[in-house]
Amino acid sequence: MCRSDLRQAVLAKNDGLAASLRDDLARQGVTLVNLLSSPGSGKTELLARVLARAGERGVPAAALTADLATENDAVRLARSGAPVRQLLTDGLCHLEARQVRARLADWLPADTALLFVENVGNLVCPASYDLGETLRIVLMAVTEGEDKPLKYPTAFGSAHLVVITKTDLAGPAGFDESLFHENVHQVNPGVEIIRSCARTGTGVGTLLDRALAARDGGPPHRPPLAPHPHTHDHHASAPVS
Repeated sequence: MCRSDLRQAVLAKNDGLAASLRDDLARQGVTLVNLLSSPGSGKTELLARVLARAGERGVPAAALTADLATENDAVRLARSGAPVRQLLTDGLCHLEARQVRARLADWLPADTALLFVENVGNLVCPASYDLGETLRIVLMAVTEGEDKPLKYPTAFGSAHLVVITKTDLAGPAGFDESLFHENVHQVNPGVEIIRSCARTGTGVGTLLDRALAARDGGPPHRPPLAPHPHTHDHHASAPVS
């Protein structure tokens, strides 16, 4: 078996496990939100704000955060008051569905409505692996450059939602937001782009709203490189306001 065939076999096996996990979570009324970004994008702090906002609004949310080493991010996220678990990949540059399922076993609180998975900081490998998510969000800081979507088309092309982070630094960074939008829509036409800033709270409520919308009806946008092209049935309970 050549390397290409082996990779396809690995991805096919992962897709099967992801589909099974997604169905199991749906039966429990849980929606998985997969967060992808480069290292240093600010997604941990933004996620901490979203988890805290969920708590304020009475939305049962939990988080699984992945890194090659240390539990630093889990400690930071736990300050939000939400249930949090760390997943160490032991050098693997991405998460796979089997790892998520194994880490969730005997842990996820029964009333969980939203499960946020903070993927390993990397826009290459994680983009190819479905984790059983209903909503895939790709984040990018204004300091990373407007051409990121063109450099990483698989990641941005598979996003149901794109988030710009650290918008308070847009001026000093010389960030051209119009060009960024143009580049995103070149690889993923029609995808929604949200501005956010963890420091000021900008976009936090909108992100939570989009996650709840996915829970209650699925993402309205179908990306060209959809991570799970099949249709999902949603068995969630009524919206939590």
